[in-house]
Formats: sequence, structure tokens, C-alpha cells
Amino acid sequence: MVKTLLEAFENKPNPFNAPKFEVGCTPCEPMKETQISRRIGAASASDEYSCEFGSTKYYTICGFGGILSCGLTHTALVPLDLVKCRIQVDPQKYKNIFHGFKVTLAEDGVRGLAKGWAPTFIGYSMQGLCKFGLYEVFKNIYSGVLGEEKSYLWRTSLYLAASASAEFFADIALAPMEACKVRIQTQPGFANTLREAFPKMKAAEGMSAFYKGLVPLWLRQIPYTMMKFACFERTVEALYKFVVPKPRADCNKTEQLVVTFVAGYIAGVFCAIVSHPADSVVSLLNKDSGSTPLQALKKLGPKGVWKGLFARIIMIGTLTALQWFIYDSVKVYFKLPRPPPPEMPASLKAKLNAQ
Repeated sequence: MVKTLLEAFENKPNPFNAPKFEVGCTPCEPMKETQISRRIGAASASDEYSCEFGSTKYYTICGFGGILSCGLTHTALVPLDLVKCRIQVDPQKYKNIFHGFKVTLAEDGVRGLAKGWAPTFIGYSMQGLCKFGLYEVFKNIYSGVLGEEKSYLWRTSLYLAASASAEFFADIALAPMEACKVRIQTQPGFANTLREAFPKMKAAEGMSAFYKGLVPLWLRQIPYTMMKFACFERTVEALYKFVVPKPRADCNKTEQLVVTFVAGYIAGVFCAIVSHPADSVVSLLNKDSGSTPLQALKKLGPKGVWKGLFARIIMIGTLTALQWFIYDSVKVYFKLPRPPPPEMPASLKAKLNAQ
């Protein structure tokens, strides 16, 4: 399906402030003034870039950036994630983040903090591939449907729709490994490694064991991702408009990546708050094999769904900032086109001035 989408839209013009151009390619007809200005807005010179915006190579490298940004960051934060999950499913034993680390170290030692690293790395690498790669695809597709003017006016809705569409598929890829991870981390004595957990879960419950948490995962991840991408995009726009003392075009790559990191952290805080109740349900659901989402929600209660929020804010804020930093760094390293924050199209300015 993804391949079909890529083929179908590879040569479709992108009207959302990110025109397509081919390296070393001479236009076969004179360009209009608006086309020239849009190309300048997206990039300074075509020979600086390794591929065309919206090409298969562009989406492939974006997907690779997603693998690195999600797989590496989630794996690095496994100890914090483990404690957070244990606070959610057993708040009596693990009272807060500091007490949770103390109890875990006393019972399992330092090695115990790494429980679940393998399914975390595999699952979130697959999720990152779909999340970031398909976000770029859907954003380009939806902007093509809306047209340049509506894409600018409705850009927040565009970010929300593209990120929600991408996350829908990303969670299908993530669900099996997420189920294994939570079972390893929260059910003592069940399994210590992915090699042990996967066959035991399949033998006991069949393939449904890996997807019973998919709906709660959608409820957690889709709002999270919508906030992550929309908040990030608008925060970057606001930082360059109100905070950064010079235009983005005058900022070097390092300065641009600093803005990316700051915007990512701000977005991460909001992501953690929006998605935390569903995250608590997912954790309890994967720990208790016989529970349903409604039973897990009832068991947690109104206060229980917010247990572990502080740990999650620290984790998700740091994680989201690092993810955007790594993702943007991959784009810089592979010389991908990186369009600036959107500006009002000249045609829309003319319409507004004519009123």
C-alpha cells in the first residue's frame, strides 16, 4: 500500500511551500515568477541537495531517519520507561519515580533496568519508519489535494491529519513488540528476554496476545503523534517569528538544529499530558492478560490514570526533542531539501490586499 502511494504521488507537484526540483535538471520551459520564488523559499540551490523533494529516495531517507530517531531514543530511555510502567500498574509498590528506581535496583540490580530493551528497539524502529516516513507522504498528498492557499490557511489541520494517518499504520507495526515489552517489564518471572516472551505469549493466547492492546495503543499514540507533529511544526514557526533574532535562511545548520531541539521538547511536554491516560491503560492491559480496556480503565480510576505522569513528562519531553533532533540531523547529513516554515502564498496576499 505504501509503495503504491509513493508511486502514485511521486511526480505530483507539492503546493505546500515545498516545490519539487531535480538535481542537475534544466527546466524544459520558462518558469513563472511565483515558481522561482517558491523554489528559493524551499532551498537556496538545487546542487546542494541529494534528491528531489517528494521523490522515493526522499521518503526512504525520511523513513530511515524515523528508524534512528525512534529506535535509538526509546531504547536509551528503557530504564525510565520500565519504572514508569511499574508505577502505572503497581502504584502501591512503586510509589514514585525515585522510589521506583530504588525498588527496582534492590530487587533486580542494574541489569534489571534494561529489561525490555530488545522489543523496545525493534518495535519503535518499525514505528519510527512508518511514523516519520508516512507523515511526509501524507502531508504531501493532503497538501496536493487542498492546494497552496488552503494548505497554508489550514496548515494545523493538515499536520494533524497527516500525523494521524501515519500513526494509524505505525501502531500496527509497533503493537506486537509493545505487548512483549510491557509483559517483560511488569510481570515478574514471566520472561527476561524477547526470545522467551514472544513464544510464551503466542502459545498461551495466540496472535491475539500481540494485538489486544492495539485499540488502546491507537488511543494513546494517535493523539500523542498529532500533538507531536502539529505542536512541533507550529512551535518552529513561532520560534523563528518571535524568538530567533534572524531569519531561518540566515541561521547555520547548527542553529537550526538547536531550534529543532527546543521545539521538540516543548511539543513533547504537551504530548505526554495528552496521551498519558491511554498509556496507563495500555500498560495495565498488557500486564493483566485477561483484562479489557474498559476493565483496565475502571481498575485504574480517575486518579490512577495519571500515575507516573511526572516520569512520562521527563521521558517524553527528552525523547521527543531528541527524536526531532536526530530526524532533522539525518536530513542535513543526507542533504535532503528542508523547506522553511510556511509563508503566506503570493496569490493569497494579493486576494487579501484586494479586499
